[in-house]
Amino acid sequence: MRFSRIAAVVGARNREFYRDKAGLGWNVLMPVVMVLGFAFIFSNPESTLYKVGVLGEASVEKSPFLATRHVQFIPQDDEAGAIDKVRYHRIDLLIDLRAQPRYWVNEASPNGYVVERLLLQSHGSDVDTTVQRETVSGRAVRYVDWVLPGVLAMNVMFSSLWGVGWVIVRYRKNGVLRRLRATPLSAAEFLVAQILSRLLVVSSVTLLVFFGTNLLLDFPMRGSYLALALIFLSGAISRISLGLAVSARVRSEELADGLLNMMSWPMMVLSGVWFSLEGTNIWAQRAAEILPLTHMVDAARRVMLDGACVADVVTEITLLAATGVILLGLSARAFRWQ
Repeated sequence: MRFSRIAAVVGARNREFYRDKAGLGWNVLMPVVMVLGFAFIFSNPESTLYKVGVLGEASVEKSPFLATRHVQFIPQDDEAGAIDKVRYHRIDLLIDLRAQPRYWVNEASPNGYVVERLLLQSHGSDVDTTVQRETVSGRAVRYVDWVLPGVLAMNVMFSSLWGVGWVIVRYRKNGVLRRLRATPLSAAEFLVAQILSRLLVVSSVTLLVFFGTNLLLDFPMRGSYLALALIFLSGAISRISLGLAVSARVRSEELADGLLNMMSWPMMVLSGVWFSLEGTNIWAQRAAEILPLTHMVDAARRVMLDGACVADVVTEITLLAATGVILLGLSARAFRWQ
């Protein structure tokens, strides 16, 4: 073994890397963008310890409790859904200001107990005549229960994007696509085959992870299995189609990797996979609303934790499927064999 030969190979590989300006740029800029992104997301100056849902117009005149510091008051439109959040400890207390003030609290929630004491203290001695108390019961949703739908959706995203986008770029670089071009296979047929192949892999892995983790963790599944399957199926199609769109003309594996990272990391951070965006910068929350992964995670969470059925998540399923069809059409038009 001669060091000179090893050094020659290392030098050649390094020159290949830094001469690829696109790949070098992504490797330098991506960590900076991530740090700045986290700084922006968590730039909300308000420090909150408790979360309280509010039905109706939030007015201090209606309830002096709303002036309490370090409590985040979150507007709620759906009474039944908000009560479920109290039931599963997703908010600490729910107060209704639409008519006679009343509130719901889960007596098993430590945070709920503290917030209730603050509420009663703010209303003084006449609390019995001004605020009506309602109680709910339910087991707290563990963090693992809450995060699992997001982890499953994230796994679908990564497997779909890199399993198609990066691989096709490698095929183009290695000359595989050039050889396939000499066959009767059309671009549309090739792309559809890629979707079907990756769907089979993604579906198998997702089923294995879902039932395997259920045996170990016994997580709640309160909704429709059909709805959950349609969410992940439509989400996989949309992510696979995005991978195809990225790989339609790109020739460099480094550039493809950078583009896929640029798309996946904002979705992983902003789509509520690891943490709720409630209380973060308002513009970060608005940006999350346009990301497909956000709708996928939110719909899966509603099925598994809130008991949603197909009708409750049909909007998200339709949006994800439509995104996939549009991206597939664009990919077929832009696709080049070499």
